Amino acid sequence: MNNFISIKNLADDEKPREKLTLKGKAALSDVELLAILLATGTIKKSAIDLAREILNKANNDLNQLARMTIKDLCTIDGIGPAKAITIIAAIELAGRKQASETKTKKQIKRSVEAYDYIRYRLEDLPHEEFWVITLNRASNVIAEHRISEGGIAATLVDVKKIFKLVILDLASSIVLYHNHPSGALNPSEADKILTNKIKDAAKVLDITVNDHLIISNQGFYSFADEGLM
Repeated sequence: MNNFISIKNLADDEKPREKLTLKGKAALSDVELLAILLATGTIKKSAIDLAREILNKANNDLNQLARMTIKDLCTIDGIGPAKAITIIAAIELAGRKQASETKTKKQIKRSVEAYDYIRYRLEDLPHEEFWVITLNRASNVIAEHRISEGGIAATLVDVKKIFKLVILDLASSIVLYHNHPSGALNPSEADKILTNKIKDAAKVLDITVNDHLIISNQGFYSFADEGLM
């Protein structure tokens, strides 16, 4: 039995586009917003049905949806590369909006401020990356630098590269970041050793390492908050 109902047969206040116009964007569910991005469904599924199927595949978790690749999305019947790219582009644009709002406040003094500043770059990556943010004496951001990127479980970090950039920026302090694609937040022994190695090198140059954050889609871990700095 086919329960397919075309969107055009819905009342105007139930059609996603018309509902947004009449009631505003906040009135729409995640499914309805995603259906607008998809624009069309298939012969057997409406855009709403297709959007619901996509969210079900992501366990109705927008963080999981953000981690899905073009290949992942294209395993769903009715989703081709064009629709998959549209979804990924919309999620990336939302992340950049969030980052832009955060970066209007460029002073970083607390771990949560450090987390909010760069989280969108790291929390959904399928591989590890290591970043450094340089700060002036007032704790304002000078620059952000990606030091390395690697595999699922690790990335190599060149300490000399870090301090070359820090010196060029004339930084007074730095914040270190890396992500754990697994979602785990506790630091490994290798993470602790690397942190101490960077701290020791920083002391020679009279530079303060304010914090080292581990970021995942589960949140963040702060070395400073845990008394490890």
